[in-house]
Amino acid sequence: MLQHRTEEINVDLDADDAISVDISDALSERDKVKYTVHTKTRLPDMHPETSVVREHEEFLWLHSVLDENEKYAGFIVPPAPPRPDFDSSREKLQKLGEGEATMTKEEFSKMKQELEQDYLAQFKKTVAMHEVFLQRIAAHPVFRQDSNFRVFLQYENELSVRGKNKKEVVESLWKRFTQSADEVLLSGQRDVDDFFENERNYLVEYNTHIKDAASKAEKVVKLRKNVAETYAKIGDCLERMARVEPDKLLARTEMRASDGMFKLKKVEARSANDEELKLTDTLMYFMRDTQAAKVCIF
Repeated sequence: MLQHRTEEINVDLDADDAISVDISDALSERDKVKYTVHTKTRLPDMHPETSVVREHEEFLWLHSVLDENEKYAGFIVPPAPPRPDFDSSREKLQKLGEGEATMTKEEFSKMKQELEQDYLAQFKKTVAMHEVFLQRIAAHPVFRQDSNFRVFLQYENELSVRGKNKKEVVESLWKRFTQSADEVLLSGQRDVDDFFENERNYLVEYNTHIKDAASKAEKVVKLRKNVAETYAKIGDCLERMARVEPDKLLARTEMRASDGMFKLKKVEARSANDEELKLTDTLMYFMRDTQAAKVCIF
């Protein structure tokens, strides 16, 4: 069993056709992240152990070739991992650097450490999302036999893939629009197969509840992060007050209160990150899976 932060992927590593995949390393270079994909298998037509470097666009390419392959009609392709987004963290670090002159050395060091921790948490999350995408394909009895998947895992050079151009993006959006329109039209027609209709109605209702739960979980995580930031601001204010307080006893009390606020900030931020990885991301996977299943039955 391969355990992960967002879900558990069951893989029998002793099986002859098993493929074990993990991301052993990741390197952030400006606006790109390079993932080292490590693979182990006993399959005779694959190398026993390999490591290749892949970028996000290559993950999207793998998802596209599986999703657009007519042989896999009726199968639910694992959702593609989201694009890495570190703009917010980098912007905060840049602003911190610009305001260094107005801070004490201790304040700057503390703020920098907190921002680096936030950046690291976001970095770990994007690595986790890309890793579990590959693990879900490797655990699938059909997808793991796909030739493109094996090229992705074992071809040592760049795959030289590109993103979709404007025409392809429009075609993709139009396809989704027509699928949604078909759902609306077919929803008013009663299927002669009662069992199939009951299953379809159940899936539609389940997908609605999952979407609602995912949306609410996302809001809770956002609020937790806001609370953590508020604790940090209160702690910073108390620390500044303590520095100019002439009463030493009151100054010590304010410093203790400041330390308490920063500790609460760490606890709240850690809780928010844990909920995001273990709850929100899992609900997002379920939402995308049930949405893919809806596409299959309409």
